[in-house]
Amino acid sequence: MDGKHMQIGEVAARTELSLRTIRHYEETGLVVPSARSQGGFRLYTERDVERLMVIRRMKPLGFTLDQMRNLLNATDRLDGDQVPPDEREALLERVRGYEQGAAEQIAKLRVQLSRAEEFARTLRERVERNQSTTVS
Repeated sequence: MDGKHMQIGEVAARTELSLRTIRHYEETGLVVPSARSQGGFRLYTERDVERLMVIRRMKPLGFTLDQMRNLLNATDRLDGDQVPPDEREALLERVRGYEQGAAEQIAKLRVQLSRAEEFARTLRERVERNQSTTVS
């Protein structure tokens, strides 16, 4: 990371999150701007963007804000220096649990997507069948 700071608008564009959503995540303590400009504007780093991307990816899988916070705390700690081996293993186990939860949610979403595609296909076939009979 080069230490470059970005304003919230640039972060919003990069993460495809609204300004309001980013501010909400700040209010809930999930992400905190790394700095403030002299004018009081929020300033973010690449690391802050990465945190927001984790949050953005967890949301459609149904994770709660508390679960997001829990995972981020675990990964922050894992990324830190000198984590005792027993604590490191506990943190890794926590991350593995989230990985398993994500995999389960993805499987459920695939089933839902398959059903939705089947529904759309059924409607398309019905339209096509009825168009061919009205054209004749």
